[in-house]
Amino acid sequence: MDAAPHPDTLASLFLHVRVLLGMVVGLGLTHLIRHFARIIDRPVRERAYWVHLVWAVSMFLYLLHFWWWEFRLAGTVHWTFMLYLYVALYALLLYLLCAIIFPDSLEGYAGYEEYFYSRRKWFFGLLALAYVADLGDTWIKGREYFASFGPELELRSLVYVAMCFIAIATDSRRFHAFFAVASLVYQLSWIVRQFETL
Repeated sequence: MDAAPHPDTLASLFLHVRVLLGMVVGLGLTHLIRHFARIIDRPVRERAYWVHLVWAVSMFLYLLHFWWWEFRLAGTVHWTFMLYLYVALYALLLYLLCAIIFPDSLEGYAGYEEYFYSRRKWFFGLLALAYVADLGDTWIKGREYFASFGPELELRSLVYVAMCFIAIATDSRRFHAFFAVASLVYQLSWIVRQFETL
């Protein structure tokens, strides 16, 4: 019986990592789409809140964007378990954000508005962590790649983290509406400007 081939090529190593990332991203997208469908199917029972929905759409884009930009990991020459663990935990963090934005049940809450503000500390705390993790993820792809974004990458993460801390501290509907819309608009701008092509 022949021994299993050792994944000694860069392509096969990346494919090995990408399979896990694809599973996690797929679970996150499925979770979001399932809950979007529930809101459409049961609008009275699943009382929607537009700010919450904007964040849900933002997470949907984040997952798609994550899968798109992680292709850059194909250029990573030296994979270690710790590097693999870091990327896997980053993906799992994004899935956790999707699970928090859409719970399995709204039992005990009048609707998504009440739920959103009651869980905002968890959501924005983890979102801040995701933007910090993104810096590390970008660094993994190489110094030149990291530097290619200029100061905007680090400034973007700093502003997002600061805004997340404000979102944790306040339940101001006006602030949360502004943050949700501004975040989505900037996210779309960032994707178009920096990641339209790989």
